[in-house]
Amino acid sequence: MALIKLKKLSLKKIGLDIREGFKELSKGGFRQIFNQIDQLGIKKGVDSMGIDKFINQCALMAAGSGIITGVGGISTMAIGVPLDLANLITQQFRVTLAISYYNTGRYQIRFDDFFKIVASSLKADTGMVVSKNVMEEVAEKVLLNLGSRTAERLIPVFGAVIGGTVNYLFIKRVADNLKIV
Repeated sequence: MALIKLKKLSLKKIGLDIREGFKELSKGGFRQIFNQIDQLGIKKGVDSMGIDKFINQCALMAAGSGIITGVGGISTMAIGVPLDLANLITQQFRVTLAISYYNTGRYQIRFDDFFKIVASSLKADTGMVVSKNVMEEVAEKVLLNLGSRTAERLIPVFGAVIGGTVNYLFIKRVADNLKIV
């Protein structure tokens, strides 16, 4: 009985830590991740591989961090979730930049213009100026994706399959949404 309560407290703490991380993301973390991305490198990748292979590469990279996060159950989740989240957002941003380049021919884009595209790909309210509210809405949508199947990720090995699959499909879904925008 005491063991069950201990696990519930741990899961609750992990959930609170994740929510706090999302607040930090909306305060400047998105911009920081964006600034670390090599936009010229994305252009070169799309030019050499083609858009579909580039998207698939990003989806596989996202799946990799999902697998690592879920492979050890709760023991790898505590450390893996923040890293998985950062990688998932990075891959989402890379796919967004790649599709933007593919559609427009422009590979350099400002953060504010870029974030409007990200928000629309997640069906967030893009009528507003890029603000804290829009960034929080995007963070919430990413949290919902990461949170889906969290319980299954707690089971060692099975959690790796779930984590990898959810991340892979998330990136593919983002790409599909951007292709029709």
